[in-house]
Amino acid sequence: MSVAYEAPRVEDQPSVVAPVSSPPPPMPPRPPRRSRRAWLAAVGLSAVVVLGVAAESVPPNSPGHPLLVNIVAGGSVPATPPSVGPVQADPQVAAIQQVIQRANAEQTQAIATQNPAVMADTATTAHYQQMTQTNQQLVAQGVTAIQLTNLSWGPITVNGSSATATTQETWVTTFSDSTTMQSTDTNVYTLVLQNGSWVISDDQQPNGTPTAGPAPTTPSTAPAPGTPTQPQSTTPPVVANPVADNTSRNWSGYAATGSTYTAVSGTWTVPQLSTGGAAGVGATWVGIGGVNSRDLIQAGTQDVASGSGQSQFQAWIETLPQPSQQVPLAVAPGDSVTVSIVEQNAGSGVWSISYKNNTSGQAYQTTVRYNSSQSSAEWIEEAPASGNGIIPLDNFGSIAFSGATATANGRTVDLSQAGAQPITMLNANGQALAVPSNIGSDGSSFNMTRTSVKATPAPVNPRRQGR
Repeated sequence: MSVAYEAPRVEDQPSVVAPVSSPPPPMPPRPPRRSRRAWLAAVGLSAVVVLGVAAESVPPNSPGHPLLVNIVAGGSVPATPPSVGPVQADPQVAAIQQVIQRANAEQTQAIATQNPAVMADTATTAHYQQMTQTNQQLVAQGVTAIQLTNLSWGPITVNGSSATATTQETWVTTFSDSTTMQSTDTNVYTLVLQNGSWVISDDQQPNGTPTAGPAPTTPSTAPAPGTPTQPQSTTPPVVANPVADNTSRNWSGYAATGSTYTAVSGTWTVPQLSTGGAAGVGATWVGIGGVNSRDLIQAGTQDVASGSGQSQFQAWIETLPQPSQQVPLAVAPGDSVTVSIVEQNAGSGVWSISYKNNTSGQAYQTTVRYNSSQSSAEWIEEAPASGNGIIPLDNFGSIAFSGATATANGRTVDLSQAGAQPITMLNANGQALAVPSNIGSDGSSFNMTRTSVKATPAPVNPRRQGR
């Protein structure tokens, strides 16, 4: 769903999400700053609960000196400002430079104080939500501080009420075990005028290159949650087929192939996370495509454990390669949820996605346009992935799937009739993390069990943007 997630729910393709396709016991990998740090994206959760703090407003740093304060874990302390290229004399250009500098400082502050609200004044609503998700993923992966150490300016172009600005930025990310990672990226910002002030609406890193640490997974092949990845002891592969060998680095559950699938449905119970477990993320979903293809339309629920007893739950939709989107349906541990994805008319590319919280009685339905290969159907528990790899899987205990059906070649079939194959999720050492049971006697049910084996955290690149 990217939150890999990102996700949400991606991953490296069968990767059967990859949406989100993906997240740790430190969890989500560090997404790019602003939009760049939004790899799981895919997660789309409120940092309030995940981080265990109130969303009180914290004043941003002084606009005149947005980079003179470096916020580190535990508070703010004076710091040497990063090297910054010359500020332009043109008022419009100078205003754009100031908002970008302030946005960088605010993200640093948001990580340190665990309060995303400080980033709201420099971003559009959509971009602010993306950055909030990004920060959640960073904290979940064990990031305790980020620091901008160098910023140089490239071209800045103003076209009426919109503008683009290019920067070269070097960031240092600090983790809970005191290790650090440095990366340098070219950032291409898109800004718009909002109530007379420039705000950031997007931030892309077309050629980010880390200066330390393992090579990151290419974002286009690592959605979060989404595409599953084949188990390896090193960096997750770009493409893997979880159905071929019945294992994956980020998917567990059942997948069916060999037909044209125009609908999929399933019911499960939102898990109660262990209060003493490590940080992690889990995405439960049904989807179409993704096993033998790079397309995937999926919908489900996601649970995030902070590692300090706090947890967060949400419902989401993802259509790769687009990031996952949270849907306005409340879900809580113990809720029974039914999710269906149905093409409205054969060959139309118009899909109806329906949610029903069977416990609360609430429902949600939407329609999306999506060009699907219709090559597979899935019922999955996923460890979402970000642009840098898979986020640790949370301790979800056990999840029971029921009513697992699909429409294959125009006929409604259950798991047994569809010939669905089981997928076991493995960690980097080849140990099972999540194992599906055999299909029940009714042909449409199975249990997903989390083992006591630890997930292996993925490497983090603080600058690279995920799905």
